[in-house]
Amino acid sequence: METLAVKMLGITKIFNNVKAIDRVDFELKKGSIHGLLGENGAGKTTLMNVLYGLYKEEEGEIFINGNKEEIFSPVKAISLGIGMVHQHFMLARPLSVVENVMLGRKSRRGILLDTNQTAEELKVLAEKYKMDIDPYSKIWQLSVGEQQRVEILTAIYQGAEILILDEPTAVLTPQEVDAFFCTLREMKDDGKSIILITHKLEEIISIDEVTVLRDGKLIDTKVVDDKVTKDDLTRMMVGKDVMFDFPENTKEPGKIKYCIKNICAKNDKGLSALKDFSLDIREGEIVGLAGVDGNGQRELCEVLTGLRKADSGEIELNKNEIINKPPVFYIEQGISHIPEDRHTTGLALNWSLKRNLILKELNKAPYVKNGLLQPKVIDKHWEEARKEYQIKSINGDEKARALSGGNQQKIILAREINLKPQVLIANQPTRGLDVSAAEYVRQQILNARNNGAAVLLISADLEEIIQLSDRIAVICGGKLMGILPRCSATCDIGALMMGKLQEVANCER
Repeated sequence: METLAVKMLGITKIFNNVKAIDRVDFELKKGSIHGLLGENGAGKTTLMNVLYGLYKEEEGEIFINGNKEEIFSPVKAISLGIGMVHQHFMLARPLSVVENVMLGRKSRRGILLDTNQTAEELKVLAEKYKMDIDPYSKIWQLSVGEQQRVEILTAIYQGAEILILDEPTAVLTPQEVDAFFCTLREMKDDGKSIILITHKLEEIISIDEVTVLRDGKLIDTKVVDDKVTKDDLTRMMVGKDVMFDFPENTKEPGKIKYCIKNICAKNDKGLSALKDFSLDIREGEIVGLAGVDGNGQRELCEVLTGLRKADSGEIELNKNEIINKPPVFYIEQGISHIPEDRHTTGLALNWSLKRNLILKELNKAPYVKNGLLQPKVIDKHWEEARKEYQIKSINGDEKARALSGGNQQKIILAREINLKPQVLIANQPTRGLDVSAAEYVRQQILNARNNGAAVLLISADLEEIIQLSDRIAVICGGKLMGILPRCSATCDIGALMMGKLQEVANCER
């Protein structure tokens, strides 16, 4: 009989009289990798937050290594050997990487901090798992992908025997994903037990078991073998078929609308992030920008939207120079931006959904008249957007922080695309979304292109880049490595992402 690392029986968690999870059973075999699938809002993270002690269940029992446990806090969970890497990071942004790792841990030097020793141990772990992180960097200086690596390193450093990973590979290249899964298999061989929450169905196919939740209820648990297909898992998750392949653009792109020439810019540490970066985007075209997260993508988006100053270079919109203007200038020029971090940049989390939807037009008619907001106009606009973008909400007056990640992203999407942009800059638009929400977001981006927008799509999801882009540019170390047509990208893109120009046969520079 196989030993269970985790056994959860009849778990129920209620928020505001709504059952977020409803009598869910879950079992994790010791020394196995178990996938947890479901749409945003299906209850996956809630169930794992109960296991990690962030939430207390209303009903049910939890057994760890055969022993019944009351897990009333993360401290208790960690003492039981449970570690969790969260999708939305639990990091203190003003502190350094090593200070975050040390939080809540007793120093080995008594009243003195053991910062240097901990930093050296982190460096060893980072090198072992090929995660390039400076232990002394401040969290606020790191990209979203780098912050995620800090979370992973922290959990590994704490020596968790049961590891919960929420979207851990969202910002890795295919090569890094392969290496990461090799690491997971090594951990599995060492007897560690791993729960993998992911929306990448290709990853689920390569692990041991999968549990699917829908609307807070258990749909099924299956042993993953040759009989379990991607389509089967999708139907279990959303109750319908989902389109994975989008048709190629049959319409020839128009004139160059957005021209980026020799841009140089620094990151938050004052180091060079963009190095003579140049790129043209045409009317009615999606140019995908592929690259390992942290290679200048965030800085490029911020330069293109006025959130960061460029040190040199040129930006032209319809042949008019627009570099180093304030953000409101870019908004007025019809440049929309879907930021990589919807919580810190994309939304005012304590504002209502209705207000977030008109965030960039709060001082404009028809939403304002004689200096006063027009509630009836705002309500009508909200209702139209809610229906068109399939936003799940009670009445639009609830705060943005109350929505699931997928619905938060739809609010941003509705706001930015409803502005009818000349240029759409979409940075990681489907990060953390389930397959159904991701399909919808991708279709809206295609619609923006078909309506004549010049689209820059930045994504760590290589499959997404290849599916949607008309041309694919690759960035590494802040430099443009090359531009590939969609048809030949599959074999060459990985090498360019790793900076290996010599391995690429045909690429436009």
